[in-house]
Amino acid sequence: MSDPAGPDRAAILQALDQVIDPKSGQGLTAAGLARGLVVRGARVALMLEVAPADIDLYRPVRDRAEEALAHVSGVETAQVVLTTEAAPSPPQLKVAPRRARVAEDPGARLQPMPEAEHPAHVKKVIAVASGKGGVGKSTVATNLAVAFARLGLRAGLLDADIYGPSAPTMLGVQGDPTFDAEKRLNPMEAWGVKVMSIGFIVEEGTANIWRGPMASSALRSLMNSNWGTAEAPLDVLVIDLPPGTGDIQLTLVQRLKLDGVVIVSTPQEIALIDARRAAEMFEKTGAPILGVVENMAFFEDSAGHRVPIFGQGGAVAEAERLGAPLLAEIPIEVALREACDAGRPLVATTPDSPAAKAFLQMARRLAPGPA
Repeated sequence: MSDPAGPDRAAILQALDQVIDPKSGQGLTAAGLARGLVVRGARVALMLEVAPADIDLYRPVRDRAEEALAHVSGVETAQVVLTTEAAPSPPQLKVAPRRARVAEDPGARLQPMPEAEHPAHVKKVIAVASGKGGVGKSTVATNLAVAFARLGLRAGLLDADIYGPSAPTMLGVQGDPTFDAEKRLNPMEAWGVKVMSIGFIVEEGTANIWRGPMASSALRSLMNSNWGTAEAPLDVLVIDLPPGTGDIQLTLVQRLKLDGVVIVSTPQEIALIDARRAAEMFEKTGAPILGVVENMAFFEDSAGHRVPIFGQGGAVAEAERLGAPLLAEIPIEVALREACDAGRPLVATTPDSPAAKAFLQMARRLAPGPA
């Protein structure tokens, strides 16, 4: 019988301490192995982060931890994810002329890992990226995924922004995800799209104060969700990346096979500078740049005149520099902002609006062909 008040965190940590770490002889809590504890309603989730060589040793420990959590008052569902993170090599800092640093930067030799592949039963993976926040990347990713669904494709959306998830709000999805027999997360569904986000796991409004390795581990769990089956695979998975070129982006581009990347920017030069950085990172991993999207491209006044509030022509020139097409120019629309806030994607609710038509046109250009 579950406790209607929900499980107590102290009781959870105490239960975990009854499970012994085979290497230190301490309980899991005392040994510091239980990471990223999330309590949401009657569901508890956490990660056991161990060295890669110890995975087999800790599989039974993971099972015992889940069993211990299941006996805590108020817990109905418990999941313990066993994950690893290789120790990073210490950075080698060198003082060099500015022009020489690019050639000597280890990032210039960044390559995907040999085991990089699509998630199970996913045909095509498209990442939506930007170099900085505030350019509408999540708006583009969400409406692109819904546009694919409107074209009759089996579409998914992975909200990879661990620190600032937006998919639950933009798609109006609530509830807790379930787990399949292999303990993979089952994505939620909305507007014809399968969607997974850390926002379904943590309490709304709660800050995720996680270091890079923990955030990367969380992302790997989301990536390995139950996206489809052999009989009904996902045609295309859209990944909404957080802005920048940090741990989350590196985890994804090295561990996940990408069929291409869409770069989102506004016409402002400062946004374009950061977009170039993002594009360069993906080029180093061999992920093709599918094109550039210029968001907030213009505002159409009552007389039908286009007013380039943030400038014009920048994204067109950037696309030419990258040798990639300009996929869409998304206008500034009050209806688009309202649709995102209301959890009702513009592409699904007002498909005849100028912005929705631009998203649909982009989806047609990016839609995967026959397998």
